[in-house]
Amino acid sequence: MSSSPQVILAPTNSKDTIAVNITITNGYLRYHDSIDPVLSQLNMTMPAKQWTCILGRSGCGKTSLLRYLAGLLDQQVTWSGEYAINANQQVLADLNNQIAYMAQQDLLLPWLSVLDNVTLSSKFGGKMSKSASKVTSQASTNKALTLLAKVGLADNAQHFPQQLSGGMRQRVALARTLMQDKPVVLMDEPFSALDAVTRYRLQDLACELLADKTVVLITHDPQEAIRLADQIYIMQGTPASAENLSVPTSATPRQFDAECAQLQQQIMSCLAKEYRDESEDEDEDEGESGVGYE
Repeated sequence: MSSSPQVILAPTNSKDTIAVNITITNGYLRYHDSIDPVLSQLNMTMPAKQWTCILGRSGCGKTSLLRYLAGLLDQQVTWSGEYAINANQQVLADLNNQIAYMAQQDLLLPWLSVLDNVTLSSKFGGKMSKSASKVTSQASTNKALTLLAKVGLADNAQHFPQQLSGGMRQRVALARTLMQDKPVVLMDEPFSALDAVTRYRLQDLACELLADKTVVLITHDPQEAIRLADQIYIMQGTPASAENLSVPTSATPRQFDAECAQLQQQIMSCLAKEYRDESEDEDEDEGESGVGYE
């Protein structure tokens, strides 16, 4: 039977940032249009105000997990297992309005300026008087300009997305994520399309600016995971479960040293075994069906 998620949030008058912990125990996920589950016996803990990085081969279910956490699959999947989301004092039924999502694509609207893209989410609040709306709009603009300054784009506020480089566009996307000011940030390979130096700089910037958030990052880059993670999971098998790896005790974002290099080799060995096992399974299926390659 599916277990309804619970969310415990800080009181609304608290000056402290809401700290959300996510725990999955024996998680099972299957799409309604498939007889085979994507996830099974999945156990993960995503502590508050820490980065949890998830690695795994393509198609193993990483994005499905992230989309389920975001509440985007409720009508498409069957879920069972314990899914608990905890913080302080208040209990809610789900994570509605508590999540910001940062995708691989920046998803900026080309007809809006950088500033308008960042403030877009603030324009969808409830109705209010013209005077109150004006005050709120000015406050949102001021906040957005502050965030753009933090990501180094204060001088580009009135530019349009097509006038920016890929790295600059992702910095706008990061500012837009921060503008939402949600306690949980889900990130699906947001830096993967960038060159190495830009990716490195954005990792540092995200680590600094998201320090008070519960961050779940999907990545195919072991170095990125090692630099940023407070905990690392590798999703393995079909259906996928998760293995937790020990990470260095040094502060993030980490500079690479011998300990990091050793962990990278461990990750690469795990991933290589997954691809090797997958290839062997495919060969067996082809043999059984009488289909092969010349």
